Amino acid sequence: MNATLIAFVVIYLVGTLAIGVWAGTRIKNTTDFAIAGRRLPLIMVVTTTFATWFGAETVMGIPARFVQGGLNAIVEDPFGAGTCLVLVGLFFATKLYKQNLLTIGDFYRQRYGKGVEVFCSGAIILSYLGWVAAQITALGLVFTVLTDGAMSETTGMIVGTLAVLIYVVIGGFLAVAWTDFIQMIVLVVGLSVIAIFAADVAGGADKVFAMAAQKELWNFLPAPTFTDMAFFVGAGLTMMLGSIPQQDVFQRVMSAKDADTARNGAVIGGVSYILFAFVPMFVVAAAVVSMGDSAMELAKNDYQRLLPTFVMTKMPLVMQILFFGALLSAIKSTSSATLLAPSTSFVENILKNLRPHMSDRQSLVAMRVTIVVFATLVLLYAIAMRGTSIYDLVSSAYQVTLVGAFVPLVMGLYWKRSTTQGAIVSIAAGVLTWLVFFPQISSLGEGFPGQLAGLIAGFVGMIAGSLAPQVMRNRQEATHHVPAGTI
Repeated sequence: MNATLIAFVVIYLVGTLAIGVWAGTRIKNTTDFAIAGRRLPLIMVVTTTFATWFGAETVMGIPARFVQGGLNAIVEDPFGAGTCLVLVGLFFATKLYKQNLLTIGDFYRQRYGKGVEVFCSGAIILSYLGWVAAQITALGLVFTVLTDGAMSETTGMIVGTLAVLIYVVIGGFLAVAWTDFIQMIVLVVGLSVIAIFAADVAGGADKVFAMAAQKELWNFLPAPTFTDMAFFVGAGLTMMLGSIPQQDVFQRVMSAKDADTARNGAVIGGVSYILFAFVPMFVVAAAVVSMGDSAMELAKNDYQRLLPTFVMTKMPLVMQILFFGALLSAIKSTSSATLLAPSTSFVENILKNLRPHMSDRQSLVAMRVTIVVFATLVLLYAIAMRGTSIYDLVSSAYQVTLVGAFVPLVMGLYWKRSTTQGAIVSIAAGVLTWLVFFPQISSLGEGFPGQLAGLIAGFVGMIAGSLAPQVMRNRQEATHHVPAGTI
């Protein structure tokens, strides 16, 4: 156990708590707490949108999948996830920003009514369970590795959850934005230096790239068969479109000082995420060159430990400090906002429908209480799901919002003829079709991805559900206005 390394980590954690306490003194209302008062400059919008996805799976999950299956194995994340932010900036940020909404659920209420608002908000909240659990799982692993096994993963999960929970409850999204700003600087600098050092350990960057080429890791497209292409597209669309109707993405974009900043921040953040996600991939590839077969065994059997093991066994103390600073920055930046987002949605879009006369102060208290409750539930879920891969926890989280919430959002913004009936039919068709493709229900999912089938059904349901009543009404009106004597 390295006391110096642990001391640096403790100082870092205490520093983020101090930022949360400072931010808490600036929280005056729910707008401050949920979206930082809509006054963040471009640089902070970029760092906080970049931090949206740069979590445990980017540092540990994606690189391990890359060295096993190449670029084809990671189409969902980072490519799908980063493209999501670009699409949000290009097609959603300006339209949503001008509506002055507090949550993404507010859009569903204004466009379709309370029923759609409650269902979509519920789906969004549910999708965060696996996402936040992945971050908490990673925190548990980090503390176990740091203490050389003296702290169990379960204890590490509890400590990590408390470390994030305290500053989020006190400072809300303002604390998240400021800690993201600082943590992303630590992350970018730390991982960049580690990549340079990792190349040296591996004998040069050329050897790392040669290994990747030899193992055909740069192959992106799948085999040219219908099934393989369908699953490839389905995987890419899961996070690319399924994470667009998400409160954490929404709140990071809506926290900007104006619409242009919201748009530009999301686009720059998304492109930066895709590009910088290659850095931890390079580091793990260097680990494979340096450690040989033992690295590949770890990648297959316990991939979440591959990168920490490489750093702890092959690098000096200063690199270890940089690595764990960067890793904790990645995990905490993602977990903080994803604790805040579902709690905000619950209070604004579900609790307020049950208690419509809540004051702003009561709403603020309810948000803080809900964060604690949600964090407790996620912690219990993470402990129960221990052993499930971080990447799988994350990638499965967004299928429900893809099939249930994306179509009503995009059609509500871009198709004037979409109606409440259309949204209801779309949600029902999308979710039911997705469920039918579950392996526990049928074998349909073996030949075609359920989330893609659900997305297609959602679009069909929206168009049919919106147009059918209008067509019937037009026919009735035409029948009633037939001139006498013409029949």
